[in-house]
Amino acid sequence: MTAPIDRTLAVLELLSLHPEGLSLQAVATRLELPPSATHRLLNDLLRLGYVCQPIPQGPYALTMRLAALGLSWLGRTGISDMAQPVLDRLATDTGELVRLSLADGAALVWVAVAQGATSGLRYDPAREQGSAASLAYSASGRAWVATLPEDRALALIAAQGLTPPEGAAQGSRLDMDGVLQVLARTRASGHAEAVDCFLDGMAAIAVPLPAEGPSPGCLSIAGPAVRLTAPRRAELLPLLNAAAVEIIAIAPASRLLRGAL
Repeated sequence: MTAPIDRTLAVLELLSLHPEGLSLQAVATRLELPPSATHRLLNDLLRLGYVCQPIPQGPYALTMRLAALGLSWLGRTGISDMAQPVLDRLATDTGELVRLSLADGAALVWVAVAQGATSGLRYDPAREQGSAASLAYSASGRAWVATLPEDRALALIAAQGLTPPEGAAQGSRLDMDGVLQVLARTRASGHAEAVDCFLDGMAAIAVPLPAEGPSPGCLSIAGPAVRLTAPRRAELLPLLNAAAVEIIAIAPASRLLRGAL
């Protein structure tokens, strides 16, 4: 990580994971950068309005500027206007969390969400929005990579790593043989499932957006495993598939969806 732009983006990505902010020393340590260079980077971001330091000598944190840029761009893609009504309706019909993820190069990114649970237990992972899905452990990631050529799928999973996400159940770690078995089951059934392996106590089901060849993204339903049981997941699968077909049908109206096809 030698180029200034690489360092700058690394700082922004790190601070995005810590809304409460990080000290200069913490940023330097985590990114393995000299404190002097880290100080210059943070001061440049402070001057440009992407970072703030509410307390002198205190932690550095992101401002809303970067988020505003992302939201502005996402709004102009048409994804909210076109896909959100489908997600909202599916969330209402299922009473669970519904998410749309789209392929972005080597990653699958969660871009839109609707919450159908109005009371009681609910899964509402706001911190995951805009982040890349775990290809080996999330239902969305499994559904997407299963549409790729196997060598490509395994290469992407290996590059992301096989360490289970934070909060996954004990014993959920997979090796490559386990990954191959998951991919085989997903291809055979046409959908992916994840129970306790992405987050302990959570279950999810996902289907790829229908396409010839690699899918442009996935649609998923997630919720507490005590409620989203195997019979319940099977019951919701037709609704999930129908919504995925509907999203593909409106894809030409959204620049983001159209570009993913």
